[in-house]
Amino acid sequence: MEKEEKQKSSIRQRAEEIKPYRCKNLITVIEDPSDIKNIGTVIRNVNALGVEKVYIVDPKGALPNDWLEMREQKPLSKTSVSAIKWSFVKRFDSTEACLEHLEKNRFVSIVTSPHIKGMKNVVLDEADYTIYTKLAVWFGNEARGISDLAIQHSEMCVNIPMFGMIESLNLGTTSGIVLYEVTKQRREYQSKYKWRKKRGKKFDA
Repeated sequence: MEKEEKQKSSIRQRAEEIKPYRCKNLITVIEDPSDIKNIGTVIRNVNALGVEKVYIVDPKGALPNDWLEMREQKPLSKTSVSAIKWSFVKRFDSTEACLEHLEKNRFVSIVTSPHIKGMKNVVLDEADYTIYTKLAVWFGNEARGISDLAIQHSEMCVNIPMFGMIESLNLGTTSGIVLYEVTKQRREYQSKYKWRKKRGKKFDA
């Protein structure tokens, strides 16, 4: 019993320590993933990097709607190394439903995608991710990539520069690289904003 209480106390302490470093109003969206194990990997990245929420577009109904049921699924729990227990995860039946929810709550969407004609295309580390108060970062299906609908509703397409013979990365690796850059920028911004706010100075975005 004493050991259990110490463990709970340690978890609470850790939760308080990381709270200031979490990126508020930042959501990761996984659109129609084909492998449930990849979902777990992305959730692990999301949790480790301090992203606030994960939305999953799941038209095949592979996941339960209830988060408590979702966290008990062994493939998700195992590949996320139990990160799903500490992450906010919400599923949607369609891309349309997810976009509607995001836009209703005034989130701006950006998608990870190679260069697309007619769209604003940016290299990962050359974009500013702090100009959007509420931001959703979309990752597409492992084989087909991001949908046309998600692209049409996005502010820009973000691509990772690659210099090898192989010009593709798996979903887990891509999400880790992209979210690292996004969270790094937003965490620095949050830190500066709080610092100036405490001193009563206006922060010029």
